[in-house]
Amino acid sequence: MLRFYHSPTLSRVLRRFSSAATAPVLDSYSEPPLSYLEGFPKPDPKYAETILAIPRSISGKNISAKERKVGRTPSIVFEQEDGQHGGNKRLISVRTNQIRKLVNHLGRSFFLSRLFDLEVRSEFESGDIVEKVRVLPRKIHLHSGTDAPLNVTFIRAPSHALLKVDVPLVFRGEDVCPGLRKGSYLNTIKRTVKYLCPADIVPPYIDVDLSELDVGQKLVMGDLKVHPALKLLQSKDEPVCKIAGARASDQQKKSK
Repeated sequence: MLRFYHSPTLSRVLRRFSSAATAPVLDSYSEPPLSYLEGFPKPDPKYAETILAIPRSISGKNISAKERKVGRTPSIVFEQEDGQHGGNKRLISVRTNQIRKLVNHLGRSFFLSRLFDLEVRSEFESGDIVEKVRVLPRKIHLHSGTDAPLNVTFIRAPSHALLKVDVPLVFRGEDVCPGLRKGSYLNTIKRTVKYLCPADIVPPYIDVDLSELDVGQKLVMGDLKVHPALKLLQSKDEPVCKIAGARASDQQKKSK
């Protein structure tokens, strides 16, 4: 059974980042910056890509349609305040092909849990940089038929920020899971879990270990092993997955 990795320093870490988020300037910390710990997932450097953007002066359906026709996706980047509402909005457009490539390679949920460098230029081919900032994709809307990105929302993610992230779950150990080896099946209840994450250690995913689960056993959110500075924003008793009994169709096959 997995155990929730809890640290008594969690509240102190969160207070430190919360107070820093309201400061007008970034002061040097007396404590070392947070970093990914051994044994926890880290972002794959293979997808450490800078997203290029250009400013967009106005918004609206007609403007957005024109942007999409020329291969650009209308987007917004803003400052996070409480995890949901933000300010300091900047209208931008990003290259549709670049966003489509990243979403296809990573998967939609994994794209939304990964930090990227965003470079806003006066023109895509220009060296004139308007803003360069680290961001987290907050939302993306895809075309229902083609999966082409229709619009993307980014939030700025400086080191002092605390970000609400729906972190994807990756299930491992199916091949040795006692319950699955007995003919039961995995009932996946959650695909993502919401955490409050310091911006420097947003996990790309969370490993869910099934290797010790038997028939009828389940894992809840409190069982997940995560970095101690992450704060679970859902009930720790909420189920993630369960090893359920054999499907009715399987039982019928055996009876024949």
